[in-house]
Amino acid sequence: MRVIISGGTGLIGRPLSAALMADGHEVTVLSRDPIETFNMPDGVLLFRWDAKSAEGWGHLADGADAIINLAGAGIGDKRWSKKRKEEIRSSRLQAGRAILEAIQAAQEKPRVLIQASAVGYYGPQDNDVEITEDAPHGDGFLAGVCLDWELSTAPVERMGVRRPIIRTGVVLSRDGGVLPRMARPFKFFIGGRLGSGEQWLPWIHIDDEVRAIQFLLKDEGADGPFNLCAPNPVRNREMAYLLGHFLNRPAALPAPTFAMKAVLGEMAEIALSGQRAVPARLLDQGFAFKHPELEDALRDLLG
Repeated sequence: MRVIISGGTGLIGRPLSAALMADGHEVTVLSRDPIETFNMPDGVLLFRWDAKSAEGWGHLADGADAIINLAGAGIGDKRWSKKRKEEIRSSRLQAGRAILEAIQAAQEKPRVLIQASAVGYYGPQDNDVEITEDAPHGDGFLAGVCLDWELSTAPVERMGVRRPIIRTGVVLSRDGGVLPRMARPFKFFIGGRLGSGEQWLPWIHIDDEVRAIQFLLKDEGADGPFNLCAPNPVRNREMAYLLGHFLNRPAALPAPTFAMKAVLGEMAEIALSGQRAVPARLLDQGFAFKHPELEDALRDLLG
């Protein structure tokens, strides 16, 4: 299978590229600066793009078997100024439109386009109701970004291209992302729950994230939205307790809500709210999680 990945140099893209290469697929990663891209698996083809158009790379879509669109500016990398919020939104929409442009021009269309999104689609939820893929679109900045992100490539469905949408939860990896940031305060004996600690955390081990994408790539019956999160979400206070346990540190110093809002501004929404999202459709399709429980996942990543 010939696979093109946009956003392939990020937290998910690197191990996904390695897994696809190990399965014998040909992998091309689109990068804004391929010369400066490090730590990519041997054999991955790197191709320059501007993340805005199909110029210079669009021909690769002609005859490709699959495209995986993961491109977008990080939501937790910088404080959400007005400019940063626009970067978060526009980076996703422009990348989606570039991929749409390439597929429209292709004589032989890819069979499948996997479109990234996030459980933020459902907006902040302060109840215990399980959120499946049938739940409506929510409120807030991230919910709006996710909706627009998903819609950016929707027209390919009219071209006969299968389009699974992956609404990913909090990806746990030892190589970056949220987990090292959450673990850092514990190493200095200042770790604890965030805010009330009652907010739900829809998490997923990086290995299961990669395996789920591979599963959806191959399953011809997989189409539409899929929650990519473990079947057993936890509250933030349980995550704090387990982090302290595996790092051999107390989880006794909570970060007050007012302090987080003062430091992070609107971006505090990421940590202080959540959803009890569950992977209903993924389980219905027959996917088996390698790490369904948080304790086992953290033991693998930190133990």
